[in-house]
Amino acid sequence: MNRRHLLGLSLTLPLFAHRPAFALQPPTSTPVLTVSGKLSKLNIGNAAAFDMPMLERMAQVSYATHTPWFPQARKFTGPLLRTVLAAAGAQGTALRAVALNDYRVDIPFDDALQIDVVLARLLDDKPMPVREMGPLFIIYPFDQQPQLRNAVYYSRCAWQLKGIEVL
Repeated sequence: MNRRHLLGLSLTLPLFAHRPAFALQPPTSTPVLTVSGKLSKLNIGNAAAFDMPMLERMAQVSYATHTPWFPQARKFTGPLLRTVLAAAGAQGTALRAVALNDYRVDIPFDDALQIDVVLARLLDDKPMPVREMGPLFIIYPFDQQPQLRNAVYYSRCAWQLKGIEVL
């Protein structure tokens, strides 16, 4: 690379690096999920808040899988966890999922990138009320990837999810 080209890069890279991130629109109804921590896209204070319509507008993934919580396979539908994290500009090494009852579990960030983890908003094509593990449930594709069928991954499935902190 010649000097002139290097000089051009040094002049343009700082401009590109400091460009503001695409704005995340604020929710128009009550938020059901708040993502905080290491984010580049915020819409309420220092967090990215999502209401159900925002999550519904994201690409949806469905799969049926057996879990320890139901006697038969159930169909889970919602955006991929990585899609929600990307919408918030999340960059970290771990996620701390927090449920309505303050259950907390740490999930490796790589799970969201390498596994089709769904942030389920529908169970068998119906919204999940709070009394039935809703409104959001982190779920792994246990039937599609049998190596995930163990206590480590089951413990990462937070139901009644209210927040994710990106660490």
